[in-house]
Amino acid sequence: MLAVDDVTKEFSTPEGVVTALRGVSLDVPKGRFVSVIGPSGCGKSTLFNVIGGLVDGYEGRVLIDGHPIDGTHHDVGMVFQEESTFPWLTTVENVAFPLDVAGVPKAQRLERARALLRLVGLDGFENRYPSELSGGMRQRTAIARTLAFAPKLLLMDEPFGALDEQTRLLLGDQVLRIHRELEQTTLLITHSITEAVQLSDQVVVMTYRPGRVKRVVEIDLPRPRDSGAVSSPEFGHLVATIWEDLREEASRGMKEVESGVGAR
Repeated sequence: MLAVDDVTKEFSTPEGVVTALRGVSLDVPKGRFVSVIGPSGCGKSTLFNVIGGLVDGYEGRVLIDGHPIDGTHHDVGMVFQEESTFPWLTTVENVAFPLDVAGVPKAQRLERARALLRLVGLDGFENRYPSELSGGMRQRTAIARTLAFAPKLLLMDEPFGALDEQTRLLLGDQVLRIHRELEQTTLLITHSITEAVQLSDQVVVMTYRPGRVKRVVEIDLPRPRDSGAVSSPEFGHLVATIWEDLREEASRGMKEVESGVGAR
């Protein structure tokens, strides 16, 4: 459903041209959950922005259902790490906001918003304001809002990155339920190996800059799945497999950064 075809992206900096991505290709079939993981500086966020239509000037193509996309697109819903709820709107009004903009009648958009809040486990909090919610609850509100207009692809960049590990695992159960009930095609950008294995059908491991696809790991843990899978030997084996690839790239990145610091 999503095809990233031989994407290369360069940036001009005062120090010269930096190649963030080089020849990146990946496919996300309809209904699958794929995570992209790599060391800091590997171009994960650049890839997120390319797929989401937030940056241009790259080589290669990004296609949704075989159609090239150019700029932001209604088929792609994006959830960011940064706080994105509107503080002056209640939870249900936040979720209904894109439907309001689209001209959906009030009763219909509120019904849709309440159904999505139930899906993300926030029923009973419809009339609370973001300041009255935890960080995890605000991010679930943002996910529900993104799902309100039924995007073909849910694109998430470290949505729970600011939360502690225990909370991330439990919120992962909510994401798994969303994926199961909606059969929502999802691409997650993450630093967390545990999160990637917990949620995904496939994990794409990227190299240090310039970012390339180093390996695609199939996550063959049975579904339906929840955070209880973390304690299984199979889960531990998958985490170790991905870490071996990731450690090599992270070490290379650390050495490059340290050599640059030493040179100054």
